[in-house]
Amino acid sequence: MKLQFIYPIILLVLFSVACSEDDTEFFPTNELEGLTKIQELSNDSHVVELYSKSGTLSTGYNVVSVRIKNLSNNTYVENAEITWLPVMQMPTMNHSCPKSDPVQVANMNALYQGFMIYQMTNSDGSGWSLTIDYTIDDVSYSVSSELMVFQSNLQNVSSFMGSDDSRYVVALIEPEAPIIGINEMVVGVYKMETMMSFPVVENYLLTLDPRMPGMGNHSSPNNTDLTYQVEDELYRGNLSLTMTGYWVLNLKLLNELGDVLKGEDVTEDNTQSSLYFELEF
Repeated sequence: MKLQFIYPIILLVLFSVACSEDDTEFFPTNELEGLTKIQELSNDSHVVELYSKSGTLSTGYNVVSVRIKNLSNNTYVENAEITWLPVMQMPTMNHSCPKSDPVQVANMNALYQGFMIYQMTNSDGSGWSLTIDYTIDDVSYSVSSELMVFQSNLQNVSSFMGSDDSRYVVALIEPEAPIIGINEMVVGVYKMETMMSFPVVENYLLTLDPRMPGMGNHSSPNNTDLTYQVEDELYRGNLSLTMTGYWVLNLKLLNELGDVLKGEDVTEDNTQSSLYFELEF
């Protein structure tokens, strides 16, 4: 074999070995895979980028990802501590919503993630603002901006006064992509402690009765009620969907004593609970 053909082959082999030993050096992880930018918030030092799967915010449960870009060198911050406060401006008062502050995503260098549950919005998407406070190397910063929050097409969150005179927010989290068969149903339950504080409600019970209004309001077998899980502070149960179409997930919220705080049984005379979610697939 001629020498001029050997050198390219050797170089190719060496490059392949180097890639196999450290793929990340040549092909770094795309931290934004599957995410679309919602908007940017900025101050004199940083640009704070907000992302979600859809690139929008809507009523109900929203997972929001965050990156902070340093304007001095265009690099992304890997050691930030972040808190945020979404606020709805109403004519006579302001209030927040259930949320979790962003934390760094596992195996990601500069991506942080948390959730916000918007229980309402204006018809044009206006009314909400977001303040993000963050600390980098013991230096504190803040950014604020208005947000557009759109009304979801289906009922996926409910804010109500319970029979115990406490206000609750209940939000559907899963199934995000329903299937025919048994779906894991996940719901968050929160109590309005103040206008700005919505702690998790522990050890209550959500009874479940799914119905298809367009099909004689029939139910389905093998559903289970939703119980509180300490590990993730959410309520989980089984939702059985026997066919595609429009479903109403009728619920009742009970406290530790078994008192019904919201919702009713579905009967011939009462076709739907006052506490419910909607699914269509």
